[in-house]
Amino acid sequence: MSKKNLRRISQGIFLLLFLFLFIQTESKGDDTLGYPVKLFLDFDPFIFITTVLATHTAKIPAAFFLSITVILVTAVLGRVFCGWVCPLGTLNNLVSSLKKRHQRTLGLNWHKLKYYILIFIIASSLFTLQIAGIMDPLSLLIRSFSLSIYPLFNYGTRALFDAIYNTNIPGIVDISESIYGILKKSILSFQQPYFLQSVFIGLLFFTVLGLNLVEKRFWCRYLCPLGAFLGLFSRYSLLRREVSEGCTSCGACDAVCQGGAFIEDREAWKKTECLACFNCDDICPANAVSFGFGIKKATSMDLGRRQVLFSVFSGAVAVPLIRSTPFLKQDYSEPRLLRPPGALEEKEFLKRCVKCGECMKVCITNGLQPTLLEAGIEGIWSPILIPVIGYCEYRCTLCGQVCPSGAIQNLSLEEKMKVKIGLAMIDKGRCLPYSHNTPCIVCEEVCPTPEKAIWFEETLVKDRAGKEILLKQPHVDLNLCIGCGICEAKCPVGSHPAIYVTNIGESRNSTNQLLL
Repeated sequence: MSKKNLRRISQGIFLLLFLFLFIQTESKGDDTLGYPVKLFLDFDPFIFITTVLATHTAKIPAAFFLSITVILVTAVLGRVFCGWVCPLGTLNNLVSSLKKRHQRTLGLNWHKLKYYILIFIIASSLFTLQIAGIMDPLSLLIRSFSLSIYPLFNYGTRALFDAIYNTNIPGIVDISESIYGILKKSILSFQQPYFLQSVFIGLLFFTVLGLNLVEKRFWCRYLCPLGAFLGLFSRYSLLRREVSEGCTSCGACDAVCQGGAFIEDREAWKKTECLACFNCDDICPANAVSFGFGIKKATSMDLGRRQVLFSVFSGAVAVPLIRSTPFLKQDYSEPRLLRPPGALEEKEFLKRCVKCGECMKVCITNGLQPTLLEAGIEGIWSPILIPVIGYCEYRCTLCGQVCPSGAIQNLSLEEKMKVKIGLAMIDKGRCLPYSHNTPCIVCEEVCPTPEKAIWFEETLVKDRAGKEILLKQPHVDLNLCIGCGICEAKCPVGSHPAIYVTNIGESRNSTNQLLL
């Protein structure tokens, strides 16, 4: 079996493993997750190093230390993670294969762009700005699948089988329902997920894939910061490529090179760009290319001193530029910015959150949604609870279980029940018992705390005709309300609920309190 086929098998296995773990990252009826897809992020050294730098501490989830194994493997075999493991790289490879012939559209030095992006992100991380998750390939892939591709797949599949069912064609309907039943038990979500910005995030993802039709593995060659990070270590890898005197400079190897290592001749080959795909070895008509192990002087990397300094400067300047916003002003808090229970204090939360979207995928009520600018540019695509879409389930701790960086702590159920993410407020101008003399006790009925956080005051009021009515007018107990938002989600007053939750009183912020 050729090395190329071995690589394809490896890529297929890891892509299927990713998809399997992704599907498993969902509630199966209890409050535990067996195989979350965060396992891939645990092996991500780029996320590991930026989290350490941004938090200025080594106190990070122990699972992240698995990423060191990727660095060690890279130091021995080169960028095999990019060529043999990375699921986004595999998808890029598949899309690239749709176009038979690729011509190099960018200059020979455009591969340096991803190193400048890497330096920019590392520099910003040193100044506590965590933006690595926006461009990290694994975080990007999980976010895109969670918030766009998977909801699209679920909606399309359900619509297709509903259309078949509505045809009422005997036989065909029975077969389709059997298949649909299998899909519901295996790969379809328990309920149709809906996410804000799903179209925007999906378009970004399809753009990344579409660039492969311009040039093969465009993202991997020119934009991927993880690939650049591993490229730095691959300079010293023990696996090296040798070209014998039999080389005729036919260019066959250059045409099949996935990483754009620019191997027109023996001297031009760039070790840092090699994805260890071994295509050049398999295709060489003269059998002049071979790979072996040995110690060799590290290949040079001329990124340009001015360009490197400019990247560092840009990364440093980006921090005050992005943070010159009221969202980070002391004693100010965006009132509707409800973070999941277990989330760290906002500044620490943003230093750790990698915007992977796993917490939003596992939210069983679909209440966790991606932010746009509610937390400033720094907090883009971080989770926010929107109660009118879905409340925080009282007996659920799944978001803390899947968070790869510790931005959301993995709390026990007993600990989580005591965490306050906000406080409910009653709008008396819209509340039925207050403004319309109409009985309503929904908010108290759905309140999940053992001792109800909503209590009633019985009041005798008169209607327009002067008839006396005994009403139960609701009040919120400041000590018992945890801000889960179920009262807002279930309030019968349409368009804008008569009870709403803001983040005042949240446990994670000692200054954002109603009563000091």
